[in-house]
Amino acid sequence: MSDLRELYQSVILDHNRAPRNYGPLADATGHAEGRNPLCGDEVTVWVRMEGERVADVHFVGTGCAISKASASLMTTAVKGKTAAEVTTLADQFRAVVTGQVPAPPPSDGAMGRLAALSGVSRFPIRVKCATLAWHALHAAIAGAPDAGVPDARVSP
Repeated sequence: MSDLRELYQSVILDHNRAPRNYGPLADATGHAEGRNPLCGDEVTVWVRMEGERVADVHFVGTGCAISKASASLMTTAVKGKTAAEVTTLADQFRAVVTGQVPAPPPSDGAMGRLAALSGVSRFPIRVKCATLAWHALHAAIAGAPDAGVPDARVSP
């Protein structure tokens, strides 16, 4: 178990130090901003939809390592997925980081490296840090034309 925690910690640190898909997306079809007033985390997510599929997604954010790593991991996990698949993945991610379900193994295709953030469940105040970018992504997809999200729900 210690080896798994070390792996998860190194994934989080790597994505915090060198976030993937960082920076504005010039040809975005939707974008949204999120802010966590409790800790000051802020994120902007841009998405380019091709029909109902996420063709590209980028983010810019300031805040803690959990927030930045979560946004980075999210961008790599959702590319190529449909809006419905993104919603399902976001629900699974939320269930893991809130401790409602145990984390899947890192080799799990659906969650993959997102499982690195499963330790957040031991620190409830950090759940908002881990889910902030996901809420912004959902809102960005909902704001994109033809995204296939007729009635977006955005909640903190």
